[in-house]
Amino acid sequence: MPNTAYRVVQWTTGNVGKSSVKAIAKNPNYELVGLYAWSDDKVGRDAGELAGTEPLGVKATDDVDALLALKPDVVVYNPMWINVDELVRILSAGVNVVSSASFITGHNLGAERDRLEEACKKGGATLFGSGVSPGFAELLTIVAATACDRVDKITIAESADTTLYDSPDTERPVGFGTAIDDPNLEPMAATGTAVFAEAVRLVADSIGVELDEITCVAEYAQTTEDLVMASWTIPAGHVAGVYVRWLGIAGGDTVVEISVRWKKGQTLEPDWQLDGDGWKITIDGRPTVNLAVGFLPPQDMIESATSIEDFFELGHIMTAMPPIHAIPAVIAAPPGIATYNDLPLPQARGVVPRG
Repeated sequence: MPNTAYRVVQWTTGNVGKSSVKAIAKNPNYELVGLYAWSDDKVGRDAGELAGTEPLGVKATDDVDALLALKPDVVVYNPMWINVDELVRILSAGVNVVSSASFITGHNLGAERDRLEEACKKGGATLFGSGVSPGFAELLTIVAATACDRVDKITIAESADTTLYDSPDTERPVGFGTAIDDPNLEPMAATGTAVFAEAVRLVADSIGVELDEITCVAEYAQTTEDLVMASWTIPAGHVAGVYVRWLGIAGGDTVVEISVRWKKGQTLEPDWQLDGDGWKITIDGRPTVNLAVGFLPPQDMIESATSIEDFFELGHIMTAMPPIHAIPAVIAAPPGIATYNDLPLPQARGVVPRG
């Protein structure tokens, strides 16, 4: 770590961005020097107010030039989706970026990825993407495979009951709420979960396998009754369960499989049964390695909670922290688009409470 804290600009304060602000503000290795706000109602407000904490003395602004003039070491970029023009502007100015915005390798972007690479070269900056899944799940998988002298297949299976996860903007694109017989349903999962194709590539690269193809297979389940949630309703006969498998194939064999199975409500047809929320990670090989990964709130969060919604912050924290913990390695990395395969193992520095 450097003798002085890394200078950080936070980009947006949505759910994940709020968790980022809180984490950066209390970590002695980072100094929050700027905050980007895309909505007019947030401009001029204190970062602490927007994140739900004490004032931090940093005002939100939509003036990108002013933020870049602060000469930050890194931008923590937390929109829901990336904006290539924004990233090109930041990287070209010589500012590193760590992101949670559905970006792992950037290969889904086609020619737009080339623009990001050129911006990195122009500015001498590095771009890195992670999150919880994909991101942290793949990091665990990469580490688990280092116990093996032979790897036949790697599987990451995520399952979750998302009934209380009320985010139609992120769930509709993968098919939730769509009529079960809609002819446009089939490609929706592939489009809405395309970042998992990048995750497959990341895992394959980690074991030195060049894939012949990456393909998507999707299944859906419908709710047999209207499913009423806080901000939207899924009518009977519409999708309330999504099962997507991304397959990395080499030599005719599936070498990497990453799947997600998400369900809502108790009236699903077919009636998928989940084996808990979290991930099952399997490295088939010698030896075969099995990991079951779940998440629980700490005792202080349990004691202070007033409703189940209070625990949703855990997901936001888990999405925000992998990019933040990678900051030192990203700043030290050569210019370009970096993945976990290019960086040393991240370390969780500055997170143990003191005093």
